[in-house]
Amino acid sequence: MIRAYMSLVQRFTALVSCAVVVVAIGLSVSLPVNAEGVQSPQDLMDSVSKQMFTALDANRSAIKKDPEKAYPLVDAILLPHFDAPYTARLVLATHWSAASADQRARFVQAFYHSLVRLYGGAIAGFTSDRLTLLPFRGDPTATEATVRTLVRRDSGATIPVDYRLHKTASGWMAYDVIIEGISYVKNYRTDLGGEIDAKGLDEVIARLEREGLSAPPGAVKGS
Repeated sequence: MIRAYMSLVQRFTALVSCAVVVVAIGLSVSLPVNAEGVQSPQDLMDSVSKQMFTALDANRSAIKKDPEKAYPLVDAILLPHFDAPYTARLVLATHWSAASADQRARFVQAFYHSLVRLYGGAIAGFTSDRLTLLPFRGDPTATEATVRTLVRRDSGATIPVDYRLHKTASGWMAYDVIIEGISYVKNYRTDLGGEIDAKGLDEVIARLEREGLSAPPGAVKGS
């Protein structure tokens, strides 16, 4: 179970990280900041991806020697725009209602630092030429949005990666990625749910905490 789970997570993480650091090639597809001064989902992706690639390019030599050097970059640039608390609630589903306040807080923190490690390891060697941002088709006044991208794999084949965001008091934040029609949140929910049923929530939290020991102690952002 755990081996299959980690294999799935690693596959998804590599592709999700590509989507997170999408470079907006051709800004004609992006939407302007609206009348309320809120950055559009497309503009957010453009801004974050430029920051991420600039930071990666400036640190590639160090990251090549030690991939963990990418962790602080992920923590500082990518994950502030990922709504980890909201995603954690979606992942735990019914287990969230049964969890204590302490268990919820520990799970959110452990989940966040697990993402730092997984994303940091996945993005270290990424370059912008593997990514294409597709035209936005959503309603710019809506509170939910999907940013569509294509990711080129090592084989040369491209796959669709849709990035789901919702509007919060802090602006647009991501909470799910759909890769070839498969939801990242739903897969985490299924696999972690099975592990929680078998071992209990405390054991799953403890495992995530162990896996995130070397991640930077950044504050969790989100709702």
